[in-house]
Amino acid sequence: MLDLGLHYVDPRLVALYDIENARGADTEYYVRLAADLGARRILDLGCGTGLLTRELAVDGREVVGVDPAPAMLAAARRQPGADRVRWVEGDSGAVGTPEADLVVMTGNVAQVFLDDAAWAATLRDVHAALRPGGHLAFESRNPGDRAWERWNRAATFERFDSPNGPMETWLELEGVGDGRVRFAGHNVFLATGEVVVARDELRFRSLAELTRSLTEVGFAVEHVSSDWQRTPFVVTGRTMVFVARRD
Repeated sequence: MLDLGLHYVDPRLVALYDIENARGADTEYYVRLAADLGARRILDLGCGTGLLTRELAVDGREVVGVDPAPAMLAAARRQPGADRVRWVEGDSGAVGTPEADLVVMTGNVAQVFLDDAAWAATLRDVHAALRPGGHLAFESRNPGDRAWERWNRAATFERFDSPNGPMETWLELEGVGDGRVRFAGHNVFLATGEVVVARDELRFRSLAELTRSLTEVGFAVEHVSSDWQRTPFVVTGRTMVFVARRD
């Protein structure tokens, strides 16, 4: 099981998740992909508060949202349309073998697997959960873009109203090395003056590393995009959006 950071377990920070990660081009991409693939049975692994999960659960589809954080799932279950989804608390080991048409891992969740063995185990679980010919789709930040160099107060500071009153938030980089980036999310509750610092760590794998990890467990990479408009990957792109097929 993953070591969950404060952003995923503190209800006050969980309440910020959909504010800071509102519906955008990424949601539209995965919705369109599911339609293009004709997916009827879908797993959203690392579903968080379920914004995408609930949008996928239409037209009689069977949709399962899986997340290891009880606070995130509690928030998901309170949202409109939550009754259309089966919510499961756990990691990839909890998904079983449902013969899914599509598994998605959004929100750069692929980067939370710091250890290569944990990432490989997750991919094996996903492979087992898919029917032959089923697809896995996910995104991961391109290390060539060096996004962490923009993770500072000047570039990330925001002030906004939240369910817990007015807030200020920003990121601060704390360390880079061995493909890992450590950073802190600062959250200031202006009404009380309380400051909550949520530290986190992400793994930045290259295109070659991710491709190799997929092929080693039996996936064929069909497409890698640099954006949400399906532009083929370029080294200067900010993201890598993978679509892979289970052979």
